[in-house]
Amino acid sequence: MKLTATVLGAPDPRALAKFYQALLGWPLGADEPDWVTLRPPGGGPGLSFQLERELVPPRWPQAPGYQQMMLHLDIEVDDLARAGAKAVAAGARLAPFQPQEHVRVYLDPAGHPFCLWVRP
Repeated sequence: MKLTATVLGAPDPRALAKFYQALLGWPLGADEPDWVTLRPPGGGPGLSFQLERELVPPRWPQAPGYQQMMLHLDIEVDDLARAGAKAVAAGARLAPFQPQEHVRVYLDPAGHPFCLWVRP
């Protein structure tokens, strides 16, 4: 078995793919109305985005009665401030709750949490 991608649902898969393309610098692969892919230039698992018209974004941090986060992406960076500014410029929002010193939680344009982190 070989993991090929993590798939994120979105009401606008192309827009979410463009966000992650701006963040990661990966080229587009498939680009269909309901399915868009990004693949890292050096190979390895990529990201895919599928249409979910009724997406309910998860709540971060989780709270009773709200959609819980099922997964999130951890993205290692060299500089949290610089990477965070790039994420915000691409369309992310800084989450109000930050649980760790060397990690910053952001919400992508569809509301999926993702973490930027540096090695301590």
